[in-house]
Amino acid sequence: MGIPYEINPINIGTGEQFAPEFLAFSPNNRMPAIIDPVGPDGEPVSVFESGAILQYLARKSGQFYGKTERERIAVDEWLMWQMGGVGPMAGQAHHFLKYAPGLETPQVLPYAQDRYRNEVNRLYGVIDKKLEGQDFVAGDFYSIADMAIWPWAKGWEGQQQTLEDKPNFAAWLTRVGDRPATAKGQAVGEELRSDKPMTPEQQNLLFGIKNGRPAAFSPRVSPPEAPTMALGTIVGGGRIGLQQPSLSHKKPKDCNG
Repeated sequence: MGIPYEINPINIGTGEQFAPEFLAFSPNNRMPAIIDPVGPDGEPVSVFESGAILQYLARKSGQFYGKTERERIAVDEWLMWQMGGVGPMAGQAHHFLKYAPGLETPQVLPYAQDRYRNEVNRLYGVIDKKLEGQDFVAGDFYSIADMAIWPWAKGWEGQQQTLEDKPNFAAWLTRVGDRPATAKGQAVGEELRSDKPMTPEQQNLLFGIKNGRPAAFSPRVSPPEAPTMALGTIVGGGRIGLQQPSLSHKKPKDCNG
């Protein structure tokens, strides 16, 4: 989008997301979150939730949101489709297929695994049909809806999905993944990523796991794709949060881009 930013990592494996200064602008203790010092009327504004952030930045930059009201409606439809469907369902698929079986006390739950694997398959079938005869989800233009969906959809193998029966979806994954800006975005925070197994303390922070078993109540943090080093960023001098599938015990360095 051409907007200057700085990145401030937040280590959710050590509970930094619960710090009062972070909760002040991300009350759901989740990433991403941003502070733009040059917001509406020139005054600072904070925004949390990735969909809201994408809408805000698209309006601010005048890019990736379509050129007409009909195009903007289409973008919003598919952005909300991701926020209410692919993100939550793929996240749960990752959790029950990959992370729950690897807990200190393994949790292999066939009903949950089938439920989320099947729902993700249904959702990818929906987008495959939508992409028939068009390059991007909202039409013939790349938009914030594609940006929101692709990071989840690229993990289709971990969600135990197939592409042979979804040719339009498969072509779209390649088309978006080949964009130079996509590769640049994927590289953000790469030095912070780690494949190390989670400790019991990290399992408790991320999934509500105590003594190797799920707690009786919901976890404090909804499970993301992986243990993450969440990145806070600056738009035009303000902080933004980005989520990277990684976890690091090293003191993170600020990144400029």
